[in-house]
Formats: sequence, structure tokens, C-alpha cells
Amino acid sequence: MTTTTATDELRRIALHESKDELTDYMVYSKLAKRGKLQFRDSIQKISDMEMKHYNFWKRYSPEEVAKIRISGIVVNFVMILRLILGSSFAIKYLEKKERDTIKKYGSVAHLIPPEDKTAFDEMVEDEKFHERDLAKSVEGSYLKYISFIVLGLADALVEIAGIHAGSLGIYNSTLITGLAGVIAGAAASIAMASAAFAQAKQGFEGSAGLSAAYTGVSYFVNAVILATPYFLTHDKYLALGTSLFLGICIIAFISYYNSILSDENFLRDFGELAGIMLGATAALYLIGMLVRIVFHITTVVP
Repeated sequence: MTTTTATDELRRIALHESKDELTDYMVYSKLAKRGKLQFRDSIQKISDMEMKHYNFWKRYSPEEVAKIRISGIVVNFVMILRLILGSSFAIKYLEKKERDTIKKYGSVAHLIPPEDKTAFDEMVEDEKFHERDLAKSVEGSYLKYISFIVLGLADALVEIAGIHAGSLGIYNSTLITGLAGVIAGAAASIAMASAAFAQAKQGFEGSAGLSAAYTGVSYFVNAVILATPYFLTHDKYLALGTSLFLGICIIAFISYYNSILSDENFLRDFGELAGIMLGATAALYLIGMLVRIVFHITTVVP
């Protein structure tokens, strides 16, 4: 490939973008080798596309680009994401980063020499459409159930945190509070699973049974996690604070996960759900204390 005359600014940009494209090439190459068989060809095409983009930028600074060394940390991080959260999540994670790249390309388009403009425009179109379309097809079967998992987690966070706060206010006991959360969580998980099953039967393309299972299991597991601190300490404020901290961490995870897969706003979703959970916790704790005072409830259980 011939070297195109470039300005210093374009050389600097080309060096940075070459490294990004080469990194993505290595990531997609690994995904193609380890992904599901039916998707390997599609992922390999994306890998080839990234190499084409790398070669495009290389023309502006061939000597410097030839010295590029890719960090294995970045590549391995994406592979860990793929192992834990699935190939779709890993690819969507990469796509989200590409959006900033597309905006950046728009800001440097005026620096591209006229003879390279067609190739540049094709590269931008690749970034906009090709990868996004592929990510929708990769492991699409399990993506159908993400909304049910998120539903189970979100409802459990608010309801179980509220039950804990109300029970703590009434009984002033960490043990009773923890037990109340687990029992309520078991009952509510069955109710939520039943509701999810009924909802999925109304035109949902996936399995109603799996939808119910994802909702119920995610709800109960979440309830157990939030209840655990109450069994580990008799200090009600430490137990309450630790449980809320775990809840905030779970909210951050599901909000981020959902923002990657569903293109939702992370900060908005996180703020809304965290605010609802904390607000419900404070209100129900006060209500529980009022009930204990009005009805003269006492307990000797820690």
C-alpha cells in the first residue's frame, strides 16, 4: 500500500486509530476462534474488516504504526467479559466504544485527502452498521430473556430492601429481619415467576418456562444476597448499611449490563433505581419504627 502525504495532525490521529483498530482485530480474531460455530464466520468477517481499517490508517504513518505493540490486558479483558457475560455483551461493549470513534472520525474527515475520501466513508459506514447488526444476531436466543432477569433483580432490590427496613424498624432484630427477607423473597420469587410466565405466554417468542425461571431465580438469589448481612452481625445499622451497599452494587451492575445490551442510559437507570430503593428503605424503616412504638412491640431476639 502506498503512503499518502499527511499532515502532522493526521499522522497523530492515524497512529492512535491504527492501534485501536489492530486491538479490535485481535479481539475479534480470538472471539472467532472461541465463539459458537454458527457465528464464527460472521465474527471473522468483522475481524477482517478491522484489519482493513488498520491498513487504511497505516498509510498515513507507516513507520510509526509498524512499531505499535498491543497490550494483552485490553484483549484479555474483553475475553473475560465474553467468558462471564457472553459474546453478545463483549461485542456490544466494543460497539459502544466505536460510537465515540465514529464521532471522532466526523471531526477529522476534513483532513482526509480527496483520493482517500471514498475509502474513509466506507470505513465509517462499516463502523455504523456492520458490527451493530452482527451483535444483534450473536447469541440472540438468550438476549430475549434479559428483560426478565432485569425485572427480577430490580423488583427484588426495592421490595426486599423495603421488607428488611420495615422488619428492622418493627422488631429491632437483625435475625428476624434476615429471616423475613428470605421468606418474603421465596414467596415473592414464586409470584414473580408466575407473573412472568403469564406475561411470556402473551406473544413472547421465547420460552415462557425459561422466562419464569430467569425471573424467579434472579429474584430469590438477590433476596438471599441482601439478607446475608443480617445473619452475620447483630449491629442493625451495620447490617442495614452493608445490605444497602450490596444493593447499590447490584443496581450498578444490572444498569451497566442493560446499558450495554439495550443501549439505555446507565446513569439515568442507575439513579432512578438506586433512588427508589433508598427512598423505599427510609420510608419503610420509619413506618416500622412507628408501628413498634404504637403497638409496643418488643423482642429479645438479636
